[in-house]
Amino acid sequence: MERPVTDLLPSYLRGQWWTPTDASTGAVVRDASTGETVCRVSTAGVDLEGALEHARTVGQASLGALTFHQRAVLLKQFAQALTERKQELYDLSKSAGSTERDSLNDVDGGIGVLFTYSSKGRRELPNGRVYLDGPVEVLSKDGSFLGRHVYTRLPGVAVQINAFNFPMWGALEKFAPAFLAGVPSLVKPATPTAYVAEAWVRILVETGLLPDGSLQLVSGSVPGLFDHLRLGDIVGFTGSASTADSLRSHASVQTGGVRFTNETDSINASVLGPDAVPGTPEFDAYVRQLLVEMTTKAGQKCTAIRRAIVPAGQVDALVEALRAKIAERVVLGDPHAASVTMGPLVSLAQRDEVLRSVAELEAEGGRLLLGSTAAPAVVRADGTTSVAEQGAFVEPILIGFTDAAAPAVHRVEAFGPVASVLPYDTVEEAADLVSLGGGSLVTSVATNDPAVAATLLSRTAAYNGRILFLDRDDARTSTGHGAPVPHLVHGGPGRAGGGEELGGIRAVLHHMQRTAVQGSPEMLTALTGVWHQGAASRTGRHPFRKSLAELAIGDQIVSESRRVTLEDIETFANFTGDLFYAHMDEEAAAANPFFPGRVAHGYLLVSWAAGLFVDPDPGPVLANSGLENLRFVTPVSPGDDIRVVLTAKQITPRETDAYGEVRWDAVIRNQDDELVATYDVLTLVAKEPVEVAP
Repeated sequence: MERPVTDLLPSYLRGQWWTPTDASTGAVVRDASTGETVCRVSTAGVDLEGALEHARTVGQASLGALTFHQRAVLLKQFAQALTERKQELYDLSKSAGSTERDSLNDVDGGIGVLFTYSSKGRRELPNGRVYLDGPVEVLSKDGSFLGRHVYTRLPGVAVQINAFNFPMWGALEKFAPAFLAGVPSLVKPATPTAYVAEAWVRILVETGLLPDGSLQLVSGSVPGLFDHLRLGDIVGFTGSASTADSLRSHASVQTGGVRFTNETDSINASVLGPDAVPGTPEFDAYVRQLLVEMTTKAGQKCTAIRRAIVPAGQVDALVEALRAKIAERVVLGDPHAASVTMGPLVSLAQRDEVLRSVAELEAEGGRLLLGSTAAPAVVRADGTTSVAEQGAFVEPILIGFTDAAAPAVHRVEAFGPVASVLPYDTVEEAADLVSLGGGSLVTSVATNDPAVAATLLSRTAAYNGRILFLDRDDARTSTGHGAPVPHLVHGGPGRAGGGEELGGIRAVLHHMQRTAVQGSPEMLTALTGVWHQGAASRTGRHPFRKSLAELAIGDQIVSESRRVTLEDIETFANFTGDLFYAHMDEEAAAANPFFPGRVAHGYLLVSWAAGLFVDPDPGPVLANSGLENLRFVTPVSPGDDIRVVLTAKQITPRETDAYGEVRWDAVIRNQDDELVATYDVLTLVAKEPVEVAP
C-alpha cells in the first residue's frame, strides 16, 4: 500500500500506512534553520494494542520461518536499498539541521550497522534458529545425560523508542540485532525528526522484502503502550534519564517481566594525558577530536565530549588551539548552503534548553572561554550571512572551571555544541574527575604513555561502557570518541543507563532467552542441530564423498590404526625443525612430569589423523577451512597405535553460495582406547554432488 500524500506524517502499522482521521491536536514539526513547517505528527485514535498483537502473531511467524542466515541476507538487501536512495535521506535530514558530514554519522552509520550485522550473522551464527552458548556439560559418568545452554528468540515484540538526534543510526542499531534474532520491531521515533525515520521505513517497505509484521512505525506519541506489554516483550529506550526512570517504573516492567534496556544522559569525558603537550601528535589529535565532538550534529550526541579533562598547565594552550580550529573549520548556518559545516540544533525548544544549561553552568562557577550565548551570525540557504533571528542556532561554546570538582559540571549536560574544560594535576586526580560523571557511555584518553593509560583504565573502566585510547599510531584510523561501532558494546553504567546496545552478536542475544537444556545426546542433537558424543552415528559411504544435499549429522568414518615409531618421530622432528626435547631426548623427556619418555609431536598425530580419514580424490569437499578447539590429552609413545573417528557435527549451508561449512568432530584414540586428542575440523563442501571427469 502506498504512503498517503499529506503533510500529516503517517505511521506504518499492521502492514499498511495509517493516518488519524482527526489530527487537530497534532504537533507541528518545523525546519530547524528557517522555522517553516515540515510536517504534522499525531497518533490520535491509533490502535497500539492491535499493532503489538500483529507483531506477536504475524511478525513472529514470518521471522520464525527464517534462519539466522536468511535474516542476515535480508539485512544486507535492506542496506543496499537504503544506500541507493541515501541522497534522499541526506536532503531530508538538512531540515533537521544535519550537514552532509552529520549525515555520514546518521544515514551512513545506520546503513553500516545493517551491513555489519548481516556479515556477522552469516559468519558467527549457525544457519538455524538456535544459538549454543558454551561447551556441552557431561552430567553422568557414562555420558548418557548432558546439559547445554541455548538461546532462543523472545516470543514478543521489540519496542524501540529512539531519540531525536539520530533518527536512522539510533533506530537501525536497535532494529538490526532484533531482526537478526527473529523478533519483530515496533519503532517509535522522536517527534522532531520523525519524518526522517518515516523515510527510511518507507524505503524498506517499498522494497517488498520486509517479512510481514517484522517492522512497524508509530509516528507520534504512544499513550498507554506499556499497558499492553507483557512477558516476552523487550523495550529499548534512548533518551533522558528522567523519562527512562518513568518508563522503567511501569508495572509491566517491574512485575510483568518486560525487559527494559536504556541508554540515557551521559557526561562523557576526554582526558589529555600529561605527556600530550603541544607539538605532540596526541595533543593535535585531542584538539581535532574535541572540535569534531562539539560540532558534529551541533553537539547533539549522547557520546559527545562534555568534560575536557586537561593538565592544569595546558589549559590555555588547548583553548587557543581549539579557537584556531573553530575559526578555520566551522561555518555555522543552514545545511542547505554548501559552505556550512555546522547546522542548528534540532528545534527552538532544544536551543533554549541548551542555553538554560549553559546559564546554570555559569551560575555555578563556569566562565565562557570560547563562544557566546547571543544569537550568532549564520549562513543562510542562499549563501548570505545574517544574525540568526530565526532558527535554532548556537555557536560552539567552551566553558572553563577553576574548581574541576564543581558539582554542576559533572551533573548538567548542555546537549549541544558545549564542552567544559577541567584542570588536573595528577593522573589519579584525572581519574577521579572521570568518575564524578556517575557513569558514562565513553571516555577517551590521548596519551602515548602506557603507564598513564593503564592507570586510567584500572581506575575508570568501571564507570564507562567504552574507553578509547588515542595515540600517534591510531590517530588517523580511529573511528573517534563519539562514534560507537556495531562490533563493540554501546552503553554504559550508572547515569548512562546501565544497558548495552550493539556489541556484535551480544546485541542479538539481548533479544533471546538463554535456557539450560538437559537431556540425552540423542535428544540434544535433535534439538540443537549439532551432533553430540553418544548420539547415533552412521558409517558406510565415505562422508567426504557426500555433498551437503546428501550429508547428514552423525555421518561418520572410523579409520584404521597406524603405529607410531621412533623413526617417525625423528623424521618429523628433522623435517619440521621441531626438535623440542620431549621428542628427541629420552632422559630429559622422562624427567618431565607429563611424559613417560620420548613422545610423538601433537602435530604429527593431527597430520597422520588427516591421512587416516581424508578421501584423496576430487569430490564435494572443496577445502579445509580451519581447525578449532584442539586439545592433547594422552601422550603417544613409540610403539603406540592411533586411530581417528570423524563425525559430521554441524552442517551450515551458505545462503548465497554453492557451498557450505561442515564442522567435523575429530577424536584420536590409542590402542587402549584412551583419548589422545579432540578437535573440530572445518571444511567447505559443495551443496550439490560434484561431477568428476573420468
